Order: sequence, then C-alpha cells, then structure tokens
Amino acid sequence: MPAAKSPIDSATTTQKNGVQSLETGLSVLDILIERREPMMLKDIAQALQMHPAKCHRYLVSLIRKDYAQQLADGRYGLGHRVDALSHRAHRPNNLLERLTLIAHDIKDALHCGVQIAKWFTEGPIIIQSVEPDSAISIITRVGSRMPLSTSATGQLFASYQSDTVIWPLVMAEWRDHETYDDMAQKRQTFSERCANIRTQGYAMVTGDMLKGINAISMPALISSQASHIDDHSTEKHAPIGLEYAITVIGTNEQLPVHKQHDLVTQIRAIAQRYDVM
Repeated sequence: MPAAKSPIDSATTTQKNGVQSLETGLSVLDILIERREPMMLKDIAQALQMHPAKCHRYLVSLIRKDYAQQLADGRYGLGHRVDALSHRAHRPNNLLERLTLIAHDIKDALHCGVQIAKWFTEGPIIIQSVEPDSAISIITRVGSRMPLSTSATGQLFASYQSDTVIWPLVMAEWRDHETYDDMAQKRQTFSERCANIRTQGYAMVTGDMLKGINAISMPALISSQASHIDDHSTEKHAPIGLEYAITVIGTNEQLPVHKQHDLVTQIRAIAQRYDVM
C-alpha cells in the first residue's frame, strides 16, 4: 500500500499541476488582450482551436467578473477591470503626475479642456492645463488665480474651506461692485450654494465666466485630517483641507446641464483608476 502524501507533497503537486480550467480561461482573455479589438466568438474559438460552445462558457465567466464585455453587435472585447489594472500597474506615485494623467484621460473621453488647480493662501491657482483637440482654446493660463464667486474651481474650493479663510477673499471680489445690502444677500445665497456643492461633491457653472462655456469642478484630494468644529462654533462648516481640484471645461454641447450627473460619474470613474477620489 503506497504511503499517504504529506501536506507538503500535496502542495507541491498542486503547484506543479495548476488549475487547468483557470489557465484555459486566461488564454481566452489573452487573445482579447493581444488583439486589442472586439472579436466575434468564432474568431476567438478559432484562434484558440477551441469549440465555440466551450469558448463561450469561458467568455461568460470573464464577463461576470468584468474582464470582458459583449458589445451590441455581438462581438467580445476587454472589460473595464482590465483597463483599471493596466492603469494601476503604471500608476506613478507622484500626485501631480497622476492628476496630469487623469486630465489627459478626461480630455480624451469628453473632448474638453481640463485644468488642475491647487489651493494657496490667495485662493485657487491653476497649476496645470490640458487643451482639447480643437481649434477653440478655452483653457485659463497656468498661474491664473480663479475667482471664488464665479468660477466652478473657486466655488468648489470655497465650499471646502473655513469661513474665516473664504469670506475675506470673497468679499474682496464683491466690494467694488455691490452695496452693503447687496453683499449681505449675496453672502446668504453663496453660503447656500456652497452647502449644496459639499452635498453633491462637485461644482458646476454655466456661462458664469464665458458665455456658452460650462465647467465642472471636482475634488482631487481631500485631507483626511480635517479640523473638527463642534455645534457651538461660529463656523458654518469645518475646514476640510481641499488641496487640489480637477475642472473640466467645455461648450454647452460638450457639458450640457441636463447630463451633469452622468458626466460627473464618468469623470469620477476615470479619476478613481488612479486612487485620487
């Protein structure tokens, strides 16, 4: 009677043998990765010298795990998880490098201009810009300070900073144009707008700075060490510590108001590949 295998021997055998069904499934995925274009089932099966019915079963499993997807015309292509893994594998450690890659990805996806802004004591400053592939340039120059009251970038930062920091800057923007009574009403309206921005997680302006040009601004990095302010504080909200923002700029056709939630979802999905949202 042969001696029973020890746990170590069994483990070694398993490592040598592997899992054949997994390897076969990965071979199906390999074909999609190598071709980098949607394929018909018969072409995938032929490339693997596999029966189409068997190949289809592996594709179903890959689709369930989002490594593959079936298009409307019946062809099969790579799923979103493969794309995400590719981004993570090449993700740089430097935050600004990641934000720049995000800006280019958003520009390619939405065909819009993209700005990266950073908070400084004097307000949000544009530190990087990516122009769209079009003849019309609507990008603000690097180094420009964005107004807190009228720009999507400024309103976003204003919503995540403390009142003691924000209000002197905002009032300075209004001082030459409004009476005291007008500013009191505008302050109330602006406070309510900032509260809405914090709730929804993004700011959007429609033609506030340039007619026919819209902008969506979203937090790129929020400090986890937010200051705590209790219920008895005179502050209306705690300083969260927003450092960077990504702002997408486009025409009414590129960034329509009625599609803002879908656009925000798309922008967030791109940014989340790089772990900055």
